[in-house]
Amino acid sequence: MNNYRELHIWKKGMKLVEAVYFLSKGLPDEEKFGLTSQIKRCSVSIPSNIAEGAGRNSKKEFAHFLNIANGSTTELETQLILTVNLKFLSETEINDALALCKEIKNMNFALQKKLR
Repeated sequence: MNNYRELHIWKKGMKLVEAVYFLSKGLPDEEKFGLTSQIKRCSVSIPSNIAEGAGRNSKKEFAHFLNIANGSTTELETQLILTVNLKFLSETEINDALALCKEIKNMNFALQKKLR
């Protein structure tokens, strides 16, 4: 489990972080310490928890950190939708990031199932 860099889910998580950081450039300056900061932290949490779980000593612990990563993925989806609702970004702008979120969640559930 220790070689997290080979996990496809971790690689997708890293791509999602890059996408979120790119999108955050389009958010208003007054959101720098609010929504912008939150979506960045949330996105970073996804591959970070996958890596941390992979570095643990048991499948049970790995599954626990995958659960946390899944929660962060769902939280990020909500925040991205909020950027559209607040008219900071358009649906078109966030579609790729939302698609990555969905893909990561599907991969996460499959990996958790495999760990059982």
